[in-house]
Amino acid sequence: MNCGKPYYGDMSARGEAESPYAWTRLGISLLLMTIGSVGMYVMAVALTPVQAEFGSDRGAASLPYTLTMIGFGVGGIMMGRLADRFGVAVPVVIGALGLGGGFIAAGLSGSLLQFALAQGILIGMLGCAATFAPLVADTSLWFNKRRGIAVAICASGNYLAGTIWPPILQHLFDTIGWRQTYIGVGVFCAASILALSFLMRKRPPALEAPSPETSALKGAKSLGLSSNALMVLLCVAGVGCCVAMSMPQVHIVAYCGDLGYGAQRGAEMLSLMLGFGIVSRLASGWISDHIGGLRTLILGSVLQGIALLLFLPFDGLTSLYVVSAMFGLFQGGIVPAYALIVREYFDPREAGLRVSIVLTATLVGMALGGWISGVIFDLTGSYRAAFVNGIAFNLLNLTIAFWLLRRAWRRGALFPA
Repeated sequence: MNCGKPYYGDMSARGEAESPYAWTRLGISLLLMTIGSVGMYVMAVALTPVQAEFGSDRGAASLPYTLTMIGFGVGGIMMGRLADRFGVAVPVVIGALGLGGGFIAAGLSGSLLQFALAQGILIGMLGCAATFAPLVADTSLWFNKRRGIAVAICASGNYLAGTIWPPILQHLFDTIGWRQTYIGVGVFCAASILALSFLMRKRPPALEAPSPETSALKGAKSLGLSSNALMVLLCVAGVGCCVAMSMPQVHIVAYCGDLGYGAQRGAEMLSLMLGFGIVSRLASGWISDHIGGLRTLILGSVLQGIALLLFLPFDGLTSLYVVSAMFGLFQGGIVPAYALIVREYFDPREAGLRVSIVLTATLVGMALGGWISGVIFDLTGSYRAAFVNGIAFNLLNLTIAFWLLRRAWRRGALFPA
């Protein structure tokens, strides 16, 4: 019986860090995240046909997306805990069943409420939540020298999904209808993710011989903080950086419409952000292998703040394309940096849970920032104050990160040393 202890698997099934298998596993994780993240992007395409199908207003038709994101956040923490106890293959299998069952149930739904519950509980909480934070945490356990670039490659799956899935889904919606598309995607997700899960059963090498003497186990104490205090600070910083990050990502399409450039131009700018975000994640991953997670977080946050500032004076069409590309290039490495900080300063046996909690905090920041920016626009009739609000939250994140860096430097607890 397990008795609540972390599961390490058979000794015969262990793996080696930085090995060919570790890189193969990274490729599988990237593929799993790209497939599983369809649940996060499907409502961006399905909103209009679902609204028409059930005869609802736009606000009610947006409820399934809201429930999906809430479920994604809550489910991420649950799946992270399961990954710590039983290995990442268990939440991946649950994710396959959740996505498969959720898409099929949503495709067969007879009301908007049924559709929303399938999106929130099955697709969000039990589905795509299993193919994000647990995979990022698992990847961090398989690499030491190249941990930064490995985590960045894995986390890029979420951006790849945002680039690949929407046009595929739109084509299928136009060709066979949204219900048949949902059912087909459900079958594909269940079959492909279940098959790939069998390749994720080996035991991470970082869990083979945990010792109180390892720096990761006493990392939080080396900063003069308790583990919980450090977690709270990282979560607050995560909310701050992602409130700032969400302003352009959520509102750039509407912003372009208000400026008279049209929604299509805004959609193109959003694609630029996501595309350059992939480049940013890979570059930041390489950088973090040389300077560590904390300094990478500060670098990304400083650059993100600069890009947000540039949105204030430059609102011409060409300049907005340039600034949007810069924003994507600057901010893509911020979220993966949190996973690296957790890996550097916490017990690796708790990586799944703690990475999931911090990444959920960043998701809360994205949701909160998108909402706050809309409220500010309603109050002021302009997005200018919303950009200033984003800059202020970015400064909150930077303040916490600089404070942690200062403590780490003074106490000789910087990674790498």
